Amino acid sequence: MDPSTLAQGWFEVRRPEAGVVTIVEPLHVEAVKAYLVIGEQRAALIDTGMGVGDIRALVWELTDLPLLIVNSHAHWDHVGGTASFAEDAGIEILVHAAEADDLARGVSNERMRRFMAPAELLGPLPPGFDPETAEIRPARATRLLHGGETLDLGGRSLDVIHTPGHSPGGIALHDRANGILFSTDAAYPGALYAQMADSNLDDYRRTMRTLANLASDLRVCYPSHDASPMDPALLPAMADALDGVAAGRSPNETTAGVARHQFAGFSVLVPGTGVAPA
Repeated sequence: MDPSTLAQGWFEVRRPEAGVVTIVEPLHVEAVKAYLVIGEQRAALIDTGMGVGDIRALVWELTDLPLLIVNSHAHWDHVGGTASFAEDAGIEILVHAAEADDLARGVSNERMRRFMAPAELLGPLPPGFDPETAEIRPARATRLLHGGETLDLGGRSLDVIHTPGHSPGGIALHDRANGILFSTDAAYPGALYAQMADSNLDDYRRTMRTLANLASDLRVCYPSHDASPMDPALLPAMADALDGVAAGRSPNETTAGVARHQFAGFSVLVPGTGVAPA
């Protein structure tokens, strides 16, 4: 992809339907996606990306409504711009209580250098970003989520679903009236990460079964990685797959302590022989 066609040379902006803007970072292998959901009275930004481009400036070009920053979880590639929004008066920053401390710790330059190594990039970094000095600043939530809350945007509401498994405080957002699930890192058509130190396969199984039970009422899923939108029909298949992995299914391969279970349209990563990566 030609960086000259991207906002700030880093972000790709898509508008898949009315009231939903997808903000992609396509020049990194994670291809992480944030979503700006626009109501009549305010907007919600689901995640703030990697902290490479200036997502705050981009979002304020896309909307002038009062803004909620909704962190789906506190992994580095989803909270990179959160601290920058704290500079704006009246901004609410939301995260699940289980990951508020992680959000408040930020991400060190040592880790950022590893995440921004040349092998992780699919194109040039934008001007002004130096991986030798980059870090993700700590951010403090103004509201803690627990699951079960409804975020009213005016004419549009997002129900908060606690989705532990990938991480302890993961959340998904359900726009019930419009048949939309923002499935974040809980479900996407790629390698589902259940192999990390803060992952829990049993929690993930319960989460995916909860999401699978919504599938018949969904029109579309918007995930945080890989192809977007995603067919909701994948959710029951993912739930069955996680159950199969927990029941002892043999992995398709095990590399560097990570076992990969391959399925049609996605895979599941769990700890294999050895120590799982941090």
